[in-house]
Amino acid sequence: MKKSDLMTVYDRLAACADEKYREFQSKLVPNIAKEMILGVRTPDMRKIAKEIRGTKEAEDFLAVLPHRYYEENLVHFFLIAMIKDFVECVKAVEIFLPFVDCWPVCDQASPKTFTKNHDKLLPYIKKWIGSEHVYTVRFGIRMLMNEFLGEDFKPEYLKWVSDVKGEDYYIKMMVAWYFATALAKRYEESVVYIEERRLDPWTHKKAIQKAVESFRVSEEHKDYLKTLR
Repeated sequence: MKKSDLMTVYDRLAACADEKYREFQSKLVPNIAKEMILGVRTPDMRKIAKEIRGTKEAEDFLAVLPHRYYEENLVHFFLIAMIKDFVECVKAVEIFLPFVDCWPVCDQASPKTFTKNHDKLLPYIKKWIGSEHVYTVRFGIRMLMNEFLGEDFKPEYLKWVSDVKGEDYYIKMMVAWYFATALAKRYEESVVYIEERRLDPWTHKKAIQKAVESFRVSEEHKDYLKTLR
């Protein structure tokens, strides 16, 4: 038996921990206690997930929630994102989402099988967006942004997002991000929401700001959007 076979996910993460990076990371995720952050860089976490993918170690790790450390949650979602079977993957996502407690864990994993199963995915996205859990809502909006601003876009999806209410910063920022991306990819349909000010004032301004900062939005459109601030 190899020494690596005896290591846990925590052991693997701890071996990559960096105190200076921990200090930096703790400032980016202020709602997570500093002692719950090890200080492991994303490439190292992705490498760990790839190394244990499909093993008994990974199976056991995914079966035990909640995890203690921030990085354990990230490895968990990276493992889920590599599950090829849609039914298995979405089941794992739904089990894990209630335990997601910060924006990096919510934002860094994108299951590849979702792209190949849009028809099956859409009802889940709609359910997630309607959740009362902040990061489930944020994840649902991000999946709608990632997967349904292309060929499978429908104007009604813009309303799904604009109808999301609440004062949580991380949801409002995600709504703004969604509309900024929509302005880059589906300008004609989405600019109406800006013109008619269908978003709350803060989100409206933030969506315009992010669109104006985007290299994917034309200069002509940027100039017009600036007049709608």
